[in-house]
Amino acid sequence: MNEEPVVSPSQYARWRETPLGRITERVETRLVFDLAGPLAGRRVLDVGTGDGTYALEAARRGAEVTGVDSDPAMLGAARARARERGVSVALQEGRAEALPFADASFHVVLAITVLCFVPDPRAAVKEIARVLAPGGKLVLGELARFSVWAARRRMRAWLGARTWRHAHFWSRHELVQLVESAALEADVVRGAVYFPPVGLFAEALAPLEPQLSRWHVPGAAFLALRAMRPEVPQ
Repeated sequence: MNEEPVVSPSQYARWRETPLGRITERVETRLVFDLAGPLAGRRVLDVGTGDGTYALEAARRGAEVTGVDSDPAMLGAARARARERGVSVALQEGRAEALPFADASFHVVLAITVLCFVPDPRAAVKEIARVLAPGGKLVLGELARFSVWAARRRMRAWLGARTWRHAHFWSRHELVQLVESAALEADVVRGAVYFPPVGLFAEALAPLEPQLSRWHVPGAAFLALRAMRPEVPQ
């Protein structure tokens, strides 16, 4: 039986239509694909693909993309968006903690704002490590613990918002420990979304995001980590 989804496709769509949503998604997507690097010809898995934002962008960049999600409604929304954009993405139902793929199937795995919601993130990362080919790359994108956004989300959880009731917000150190527990080698952790959750501030501060990210300024609402699966010893 599928778990009750924490966010619906219509909620994603409404968020994306707001100025704050558009800017935030653009900033986060830019950081994720900066860390992912060139994807043309690579086999890419998008874990927790939702309505397909990262899967579709990876496909646009020339990757052979598979998206997996536990929510059939999200997969339906992702298929519709793929048709609208004329891109090819394989979409499959499945859970992050039990990925329905063979060992070493993918060159790159993306998992964006997934571990904050899964019941067992350690098991999910072990599954990701299993399906990564030797020398393969993981890019995690997670909600950061020490930010104005996290404080606002905790407040909303206290007031009864189901989306944030059981969400886990991550520190840089926790994310590094998590991937290392799966025998992956953490390469870099960078932050993004330094503006508060207000559209006017987002518009004013978004151009500064690349510099703030490179300087590791504290207070980011979004953390992206890149990790590698070591090559098999010769």
